[in-house]
Amino acid sequence: MSDPAAWISERSQCFDSSGIRKVFDLAAKLENPVNLSIGQPDFDVPDSVKHACIEAIQQGKNAYSPSQGIGPLRSELQARIDKRFEHEDREAFVSSGTSGGLVLTVLSLVNPGDEVVIFDPYFVMYVPLVQLVGGVPVLVDTYPDFRIDLDKVESVITDKTKLILFNSPGNPTGIAASKEEVQGLAQLAADKNIALLSDEIYSQFVYDDQAHTPADYNPNTIVIDGFSKSHAMTGWRVGWVHGPSEVIQTMIKLQQYSFVCAPQPAQWAGLAALDVEMTQYQVDYRRKRDMLVAGLKDDFEFTEPGGAFYLFPKVPAGTGTEFVTKAIEKDLLIIPGSIFSSQDSHVRISYAAPDATIEKGIDILKGLVRG
Repeated sequence: MSDPAAWISERSQCFDSSGIRKVFDLAAKLENPVNLSIGQPDFDVPDSVKHACIEAIQQGKNAYSPSQGIGPLRSELQARIDKRFEHEDREAFVSSGTSGGLVLTVLSLVNPGDEVVIFDPYFVMYVPLVQLVGGVPVLVDTYPDFRIDLDKVESVITDKTKLILFNSPGNPTGIAASKEEVQGLAQLAADKNIALLSDEIYSQFVYDDQAHTPADYNPNTIVIDGFSKSHAMTGWRVGWVHGPSEVIQTMIKLQQYSFVCAPQPAQWAGLAALDVEMTQYQVDYRRKRDMLVAGLKDDFEFTEPGGAFYLFPKVPAGTGTEFVTKAIEKDLLIIPGSIFSSQDSHVRISYAAPDATIEKGIDILKGLVRG
């Protein structure tokens, strides 16, 4: 009898399933968990966006779209990007979610053996994605304050370095990079002729400053953004990428043979979403951030997050994984930091949750520390 396990590719065995999914599996076994593990907004998609999608479906806009995206959405994105950056060579296209944009960027740029610089902690997808295409992840430690040390970055650059993956505000830390950090990284990439990918999916959630992008300082920066976090459209799979036309055209070509296109009805919804005022949601998340920080500052060591909707505190004793196990015993769901890092000393707490859930979570976390 044949052995299906023998058919599995080597590339798919170089990493494990997402540890976040394992936490979600545990959540399914709890009757009424206090859930501070979710990496998506707790508000609903705006009504006007829902109506735009329904209207598109009812009007028969259900077929494939062009791989680069429907004309109206792509044109509007391009106009806004041109106004913002005024670059001679910056083209936009619509991707199947920001994750799709990440996949296409790495497929377009990274050859087997190429090195990719990734800041540790990192979004859970970065390292496996680089490994999947045969690249070599090179981690740059940002502990304890999760700031970018340009000397550290420069020290790991070799003649095999192809790409730097940058994410601000960051998942899992919530840290928003300063103008000086962003400008320095952009200049370093330009000087070394290294591609720079800026994952800006949380750019609408910056609380104490403005969002800084390396594309302001390095016109060859590739930028990924989307509607998933800003408009709670995580399941709609509509993102966009902009960068040098040669890179973007390569990504569109690869999208033809992989994702084909983003879902067409959701693209029309995205067009409507561009005109929805979301400021109040940003105000609400700043308040939730402040609530969580105030509730935990006496019992945990952490760097206050300037964006996204995560806190990444160091656990008082033991490992992050052990602390999460104890939290789950108290019906609290949080994520061990080891899922996002080579270290297991922290946990990720999401404050994309109702106030009452955050308050319950604070009480449980305090109880775990104080005994």
